[in-house]
Amino acid sequence: MSVKKMASLMITTALAMTLDYAGMAMAQEQPPALTESQIVAQLAQQGYTDVHDVDFKDGVWTARARSGDGSRVKLRVDPTTGVAYPNKQVSRINEKDIRAILSSQGYTHIHDVDYDHGVWTAKARNNAGTRVSLQLDGDSGRIIGTN
Repeated sequence: MSVKKMASLMITTALAMTLDYAGMAMAQEQPPALTESQIVAQLAQQGYTDVHDVDFKDGVWTARARSGDGSRVKLRVDPTTGVAYPNKQVSRINEKDIRAILSSQGYTHIHDVDYDHGVWTAKARNNAGTRVSLQLDGDSGRIIGTN
């Protein structure tokens, strides 16, 4: 390779590296669209409680909180929309919500309410007084199965 081609290649490589570095620096310096207090409010609207350790790093908000089912979770939060991404599957509604949903549908003697693997389960008596076991969607509380 000629000296002229080698020099041209070195200049091109140096320029490309400089532009890459400048682009990364600009991306890291860009502030989040939502403030910390807005993120906390967004998380509360999504059913999270006891929100703490809120921090902006690596381009996203992070936080620790309790989900609707009481689980402790670590969250990554979209800095533009406030949508939370928990580190494990959680329910956005809680046991009190499940009891209220079932009561509003005529179920009585509601007990053994539990959340596991994305589904709420409960035992109750239906309108006819028959004992039933129920399975409910972890996010909406909609009954997805009975036996």
